[in-house]
Amino acid sequence: MTTFPQSNLLQQLPKQFFASLVQKVHAVIAEGRDVINLGQGNPDQPTPPHIVAALQQAAANPTYHKYSPFRGYSFLKEAVATFYKREYGVTIDPEKEVAILFGGKAGLVEMPLCLVNEGDVVLVPDPGYPDYWSGVVLARARMEMMPLRAENNFLPNYEELDERVVKQAKLMFLNYPNNPTGATATESFFKETVSFAQKYGIAVVHDFAYGAIGFDGKKPVSFLQTEGAKDVGIEIYTFSKTYNMAGWRIGFAVGNESMIEAINVLQDHLYVSMFGAIQEAAAVALLQSQQCVAELVATYEARRNTFIRALKDVGWNVQAPAGSFFAWLPVPKGYTSETFADLLLNQAHVAVAPGIGFGEHGEGYVRVGLLTSEERLKEAAERIGRLQLF
Repeated sequence: MTTFPQSNLLQQLPKQFFASLVQKVHAVIAEGRDVINLGQGNPDQPTPPHIVAALQQAAANPTYHKYSPFRGYSFLKEAVATFYKREYGVTIDPEKEVAILFGGKAGLVEMPLCLVNEGDVVLVPDPGYPDYWSGVVLARARMEMMPLRAENNFLPNYEELDERVVKQAKLMFLNYPNNPTGATATESFFKETVSFAQKYGIAVVHDFAYGAIGFDGKKPVSFLQTEGAKDVGIEIYTFSKTYNMAGWRIGFAVGNESMIEAINVLQDHLYVSMFGAIQEAAAVALLQSQQCVAELVATYEARRNTFIRALKDVGWNVQAPAGSFFAWLPVPKGYTSETFADLLLNQAHVAVAPGIGFGEHGEGYVRVGLLTSEERLKEAAERIGRLQLF
């Protein structure tokens, strides 16, 4: 069999750091160990029954057995506009300011292809979601990192960025509630972001994947709630986290009309829209009762409280996340994020994600997903405590 070499472009793509983590976890499981896997970000709860029922019913509609409109059904885009008005008080034009996405990740990877040219600068949070990097490489653009530090509540400090670099920037990624740190953004930070973007002509992409998941009675702020935000950027929302629809692969982008049109033009060439029954079920998710969302957030908050309390009980000085379903935990002295993660996996049989996988400034931390029961989270903390590291 002839083996055909991959293109130079594919060879330049960032290596999947977490593929090696999965291999390590499977190797320990293969030894017969009971591994508590907190290293991944896959929601563990099922899609709410009323959304599943909507898909089942819609799947029988012969209209959906044909090609869907390239840019998605109007009823879903109208549902998105209704959702944003209800949840955030933001007015959205459903035809000009909404793009239907094949999952939030697709939109994040597509944006550099839509807006930047070879050699242009893209500002990327560090630590941050690694798939931002993929789109930048595919566009042959250049990444410049924005450090996220604990002392600044894991928000980028625009004043510390090199102005020569900033003047070359065409695009910027932000993500709050944040993966991996669990930090949330403030209204004042988003106002600062709009001013910064206007000053330098930078398009902002706010990844709002965890937009529904805020704790202690505080609802996460939408970037589009900020005056002028639609002039400079878009927000990308996914059904994966809010409605436990990760496997359905559906999301949307809202905001700046020219950015939305760019996404639609690219997707006109890549896809022929998505199965209409999924779009109908997604509209049901947005428009019907949000009680399932409130219950999900309460579940994550209870898990957070149980886990953080248990970790403190064993002497680990950690901070509770303000949002998302992740906790960002400092590594004890004498370890790197990777050697500490290996120790926990091999001796405590608890899998966590090393912070270095999210960027240089992720070193010194591990990320934990609150994606198992309170009992298992408490057991994970007890196993870690038995290592007597703190």
